[in-house]
Amino acid sequence: MQPIHVLLLIAIYFGILIFISYLTGKDDSNASFFKANKSSPWFLVAFGMIGASLSGVTFISVPGDVGSNMFGYMQVVLGYLLGYMVIVFVLMPVYYRLNVISIYEYLGDRFGIISHKTGAAFFFISRVLGSAFRLFLVASVLHEFVFKQWHFPFPFTVIISVLLILAYTFKGGIKTVVWTDTIQTLLMLIALVVTIVLIYHEMGWGLGDFIGSEAIKNYDKIFFFDDILAKNHFIKQFLGGMFIAICMTGLDQDMMQKNLTCKSLKDAQKNMVSFSIVLVFVNFIFLILGALLFVYAASKGIEVPVVDGVAKTDLLYPEIALNSGLGLPVALFFMLGLIAAAFSSADSTLTSLTTSFCIDFLNIEKRALNTQKATRKKVHISISILMIFVIICFYYVLNQNVISGILTVAGYTYGPLLGLFAFGILTKHNINDKWVPYVALTSVAVSYVIANVPSDYFGGYKFGYELLVVNGLLTFLGLILIRRK
Repeated sequence: MQPIHVLLLIAIYFGILIFISYLTGKDDSNASFFKANKSSPWFLVAFGMIGASLSGVTFISVPGDVGSNMFGYMQVVLGYLLGYMVIVFVLMPVYYRLNVISIYEYLGDRFGIISHKTGAAFFFISRVLGSAFRLFLVASVLHEFVFKQWHFPFPFTVIISVLLILAYTFKGGIKTVVWTDTIQTLLMLIALVVTIVLIYHEMGWGLGDFIGSEAIKNYDKIFFFDDILAKNHFIKQFLGGMFIAICMTGLDQDMMQKNLTCKSLKDAQKNMVSFSIVLVFVNFIFLILGALLFVYAASKGIEVPVVDGVAKTDLLYPEIALNSGLGLPVALFFMLGLIAAAFSSADSTLTSLTTSFCIDFLNIEKRALNTQKATRKKVHISISILMIFVIICFYYVLNQNVISGILTVAGYTYGPLLGLFAFGILTKHNINDKWVPYVALTSVAVSYVIANVPSDYFGGYKFGYELLVVNGLLTFLGLILIRRK
């Protein structure tokens, strides 16, 4: 597939999204941008959230993770399922009862304005870094396989990517995102199935040949119970996955803003339950794809791409899809799936960050009506510029698997949110609001120290995703210390 073909594909794809934006953004009001006028069908939100949850990271990095971790990621995914049930039956009723636009308004209602700002600030940092990770991955692929051949610098790829998102979210906001995510999820799942089918055909396999073969046995281990000290032990991965789901979905404005566009709590709950069950199966299919890619690469003598002397398993899927001779259909659907997976997450991120900043920090609803829309648009553009800057920075400092990087960052930034919401829901205590930022920052600092202490000091124990739980617990204990009678 030639670079010019990719550019034409991108142009057609974004032309469709911009047309959808035109149809859904005619209102161009803040109520439509922030809440979609509370009119989104629950099944549409559920299907679109699959793509937003998976993103370009799952599309590339999860299959790449099979090479080192086999199917161990499923331990985390099963934890996600339990975490989603907590969101459905504990968090959603709270949000709908208070009729919030930003979920961090709950913290202001429960504790005070400083807690509100602290929670929103941690979300802002978390989402900027997490989404920058995701867009960095996609921009890296586009740069490596398209723009680099024309000697364009990496920052150029990043700027183009973010500006395209800005173009179709600028007016419609979350109302546009709900509809575009549906199309993007569909394209991503089609790409997944087409890739598997065509590799099967190339290898001369029948439907069940690979699943029952000896080749997959090198990769199909799911549960790790051997060493409780290791990062990939089942209990640590499962609990880590549960709390990651609670934090990165239930305590995350990006994901919850879509749920809050449903007509009622009952519709939002149906959306989350159906979405969470389907997501488990989709992640498993991505891991099947990962094993298939490594087996296919070994049979054809394809090496894992090396960048700056480091093997990048994240790039194995694009290497096979674009350069292994599988044909134009695989390359075409891979690029469609990659673009769809990446931008289904990134578009909602820009929208949610704009919403959070306007509601949580600028109190936009209290400003003069004739200035509210202009303020929202200025914030939207400013956040786009910030994302460009952060992604370019990652290009020079990132040196690990992207899925691992995102979940590592989540352990630090979502921990205080977990502690704050847990304390608010599970206790009836009030707190000394002005001390909340110090408690949150101290928890992050202590968690960082714990994570970087040599494992020998803990008897060989290595912290993994459960660091998020430790961080949240430290915040919870700190809030106990500053509670008021």
